Amino acid sequence: MDGDASCGKTSGLVWNLTSSYADQSNEASMVSATVIMFILAALFFNLNLFSGLSDASAILDPKVRIALSKALSLFLPVMSYLFSEAKNAGAGADAAELPLRARLILTWMLLVELLRNKVEVIPMQQHHGDGWHKGTVERAGRVAWLGSLVFFNLRGAGRRSVFGILWLLCAAKLVQRVTFTLVGNNSYAFGKNARLIVSYMRAPRVLLGKHGDVDSDGDDHELSLKTCRYVVMGENKLVTGPSPDGYSLTVADDSATATTTVGKIWKLAETDPFLASVDQDGRLRRLCLSMALFKLLRRSFEHLPPMSEAETRDCRELIFFRGGMYSSSSTEEEEEEEGRQKGAEDLFEVMKDETLFLSEYYHSVVPVAMASPIFLVANYLIFPAMVLLLCQVIIVLCGNGNLIFAFRSLGSDNYSVSFGVARMARCLLARVARSPSVFFSTIDLSITFLLFLVLVYEQVWELVVFLFSNWFLVSLLHGYATTDERRRSATFCWAVRRIQWVRSKMSHPDLTVKQFSALRSFRLWPPTILPAISLMTLPTVAVPKEVKHAVADYLLATATTASGLVSNGKLAVAAHPELRRLCQSESVAEVILAWHMATCLFEQRMKERPPPPTACRRDMIVATTISKYCAYLVAVHPELLPENQESTERVFQDMEEELRRTVSFWSYYIPAVAGGGHDKIINLAEKLDQALEPVQMSTLQKGASLWRSLDEEARCAGGGEDGMWKVLADLWVQLLVYVAPTAPDDRERVMGHAKVLQEGGGFLTVLWALATHTGIHRAAPPPVAVESVGCV
Repeated sequence: MDGDASCGKTSGLVWNLTSSYADQSNEASMVSATVIMFILAALFFNLNLFSGLSDASAILDPKVRIALSKALSLFLPVMSYLFSEAKNAGAGADAAELPLRARLILTWMLLVELLRNKVEVIPMQQHHGDGWHKGTVERAGRVAWLGSLVFFNLRGAGRRSVFGILWLLCAAKLVQRVTFTLVGNNSYAFGKNARLIVSYMRAPRVLLGKHGDVDSDGDDHELSLKTCRYVVMGENKLVTGPSPDGYSLTVADDSATATTTVGKIWKLAETDPFLASVDQDGRLRRLCLSMALFKLLRRSFEHLPPMSEAETRDCRELIFFRGGMYSSSSTEEEEEEEGRQKGAEDLFEVMKDETLFLSEYYHSVVPVAMASPIFLVANYLIFPAMVLLLCQVIIVLCGNGNLIFAFRSLGSDNYSVSFGVARMARCLLARVARSPSVFFSTIDLSITFLLFLVLVYEQVWELVVFLFSNWFLVSLLHGYATTDERRRSATFCWAVRRIQWVRSKMSHPDLTVKQFSALRSFRLWPPTILPAISLMTLPTVAVPKEVKHAVADYLLATATTASGLVSNGKLAVAAHPELRRLCQSESVAEVILAWHMATCLFEQRMKERPPPPTACRRDMIVATTISKYCAYLVAVHPELLPENQESTERVFQDMEEELRRTVSFWSYYIPAVAGGGHDKIINLAEKLDQALEPVQMSTLQKGASLWRSLDEEARCAGGGEDGMWKVLADLWVQLLVYVAPTAPDDRERVMGHAKVLQEGGGFLTVLWALATHTGIHRAAPPPVAVESVGCV
């Protein structure tokens, strides 16, 4: 009988909740509110459910973030209107209290405001202009508006308390975000850190290990990872005050307890038993090196002086020489080859983690950049305790200071609290198939429950990402290296070991590349909108180890030269006059697309022949992978290439138009069904006049001619297929490294890489960072002769 009576009360609640549907005048408004919230709840649920537990999970995909931000920008005014409609619809029934439907919409508005933090980036860098203040005022305005709806429309003490607590959580989140921004912008460890690092690198005894000798020809200094003075953490403790060109620092020797350097971590890993046991594979040491390099690279994004020649020379030697990351002292050829392969993997792991630090610093939705044990206690223990205390104050204030009445009214004024959500759900589900009113109520209450569930999950997700982030792990290592108490603490060592064990079970994002083939990629969209959807349709593959090894070998060879200049591919075809003649062009994009077409055609022909030997297969993997990645850069990210973006886009569009004319309609738009039109392009190559000059050829014609020359030389006894794949592999490695560096004053290219960081970075961004650190660069373009024009 008690259950029937309780379900009878639930029926009354259902009638109050769905009574607005019976009013034909506002039926559309009520249905719209439910549909809007159902879509938003589903989006947030899927976003949290499939966010994953990986190193990159502190970053939200920019496409998803932009879409949700635009949707949420319209949410508050639309739902405010629907709230007003629901309030007016129930005014006649009970003017003393807000109608149930209006209270439900208000609940949705408060929950969605709490979930906004999932799509808002925490700005850790220093801002210029009024962008930061504008965003803060907008967020404060939303919270103030929601507070007015709560405290000026609700009458019951219990109801006002419950909604007041939700509003207090919104206000607390706002204060928390503002605090993150203020602390980040004004801290030497975050917002001011890039300029601080510039001053640190200028200080004596930092460059070239322990001697500070800037003579690159001398051999009396020891430059290795064990003597590296690149700072990992704690440099903010060295500041004594600002100076005209930066900050005045007290840089002591490497035994100083205030800071942690790369050399200190490397030495400690060899002498400390605990650290040696948890870092047997060197992953923690490489992570600290990534943090140090990340701090050096930040100046490129914040309009600060670039790395000096001495700094780039040191970093180049640190990576490629004298026991560096990509060097081997083994005398056995097999051991040296194995060591170089592992060195290539380690090198790109360091650079990938560095770009991940950059991505999470500038585009994170979780405050991982501030990760430390102190911040963990302050943000996840003390702050929630203070919010809980304020919630109790809200309850007492809503009860006019009567403590007993205030807490009793929480149940008496809120049916869901007194009756219980689980019992209410059972009553609704028992009648959902027999009553349309119960059906609509079940949907509304399910949306509310789903939003609560997503909110709880988001808080847990944020804590998990924080605890197992690279930032928190480096912070723990910094504390271990600089504090004797933590070295002796069994609890601290246990925590580090447990975190390492959990991280080993988590997925870690690999370095990947997009693959775009001009002959086989789906083109069911106009070229003008290709960049908008290509990331969702083009295949993504992990960078093969063969590619890493080949690129690292070429970088090592380039680093050993005195100039540090990279080749634009001409070096690879120096022994092949016809190939060298055909790739003459002032446009890098044209060269890339021409060689891409030739490589795709050559690959297609090789598939019709017996499998190549292992060495040739390795060169095939290098050539085809880099070819399709470079073609992707031309098609999707022309802002990353070292030439005018509009020129690159024009070259690509012209090639696409000619390709569309050469192959059939179906072969162009649906190559997977009708074929990619390889035969027609081959026929084009066979009909071309060999005496035609390259300047008279289009990009597609150059690609077809290059393929013809490759095929002819591959059939020669002296060349062979193996030799041609070696030429293609060398050429593509050189082309990829050629487009990676940027000039110190090339802000357009740097900002292009900053944009790509929103997606977690890319392979070219990794190479750009490596080139910036090591001083690898392209030759300056020849000066353009300008005729003087006199006045008549």
